[in-house]
Amino acid sequence: MTGQGHRFRSGDPCLPGGNGDAGNGHAGNGHAGKWDAGNAALELVILAPVLLALLLLVIAAGRTTIAQGSVDAAARDAARQASIALTPGEAQASGQASALAALRQDGLDCVPHVHVNASQFTTVQVGQPAQVTALVTCRVPLADLALPGLPGSVLLHATFTSPLDLYRER
Repeated sequence: MTGQGHRFRSGDPCLPGGNGDAGNGHAGNGHAGKWDAGNAALELVILAPVLLALLLLVIAAGRTTIAQGSVDAAARDAARQASIALTPGEAQASGQASALAALRQDGLDCVPHVHVNASQFTTVQVGQPAQVTALVTCRVPLADLALPGLPGSVLLHATFTSPLDLYRER
């Protein structure tokens, strides 16, 4: 072997032009693709339901988060409107109307329950700190997502308290 250098055999599967193609990582007769036939379809069949379920969970989380923001805003609006009212009855009415209008404007699909606690209008003396509290409860449907294990609806609630003017006529 002296003076001849290193020689390659002509049938070496690791060389271009040999029995295999060194670029594809498969040695042999050049029919390496036959073992992969149908694997992509099988992977899609296995992964599609998982990806769909993940997408539906993201949609449910987004819907719940957006709805909770709307319920929070409705409670805040109700408490603020109730706090500028002059009587407890007016506070109840304006708080409920404000919360319902806020939920309707946001397009939230639920039947809300609004409770405005305006008892401090009459129980706290003028000049003393007082507040009005609004509680908004809303059941948001999730059944249309048809994801097994997901509840048919979720109950959201928010409470907000707003101060009354110390020297307001009560």
